[in-house]
Amino acid sequence: MLLETFNDQGLLLITSVIGETTETGKFAFRGDLVLKEGELREGSDRDRKPPEFVIHQAVVLSSEQSMIFVSGLFYELDQIEKFVAKYKEALTPETVLMFYVENIDAKMKLAYEGLTFQLLPYTEGMIWNELLDTLYLEKSDLKGQSAEDKVMTVFDAAKDFDVKTDALTLAAALEKTIIVDKELSTGPV
Repeated sequence: MLLETFNDQGLLLITSVIGETTETGKFAFRGDLVLKEGELREGSDRDRKPPEFVIHQAVVLSSEQSMIFVSGLFYELDQIEKFVAKYKEALTPETVLMFYVENIDAKMKLAYEGLTFQLLPYTEGMIWNELLDTLYLEKSDLKGQSAEDKVMTVFDAAKDFDVKTDALTLAAALEKTIIVDKELSTGPV
């Protein structure tokens, strides 16, 4: 299966869910999805340093061969390029792509490499909870389901989601990014 291959390649990290849904041939993952692996450690041909880029708190539904739904958090909008470059073979024009992005302040639709991305501003919180809120899913909608089937329920709701804006090119979307000012806490003085 596709997710098993990704896992064997070390591309799935901080895994909270990985397994088959009750719908045969559909597999779910929740965790971090690697966009760029860390360098090999000195003297090793397998052991790597931590990844340079990941999709944080990713939610993925896949078939045996392709990704059906992908969501998660990008800190920077330009990381979409890394995502598409890394996973292009597993993506189709029908893949539902819904991401939260820290350095945008308005909803956007992005057309890139034959794919359509629904993009939402992110300030704080757990992506899973943000996703449920955005898709108007209540905890009762997920009650009694396995963790894998919950991902399927989220996908079913996300299929019809639309930010209701015109699609932008990546270049046009990058012109609309903002500078994120994160306050650094120095603790007690």
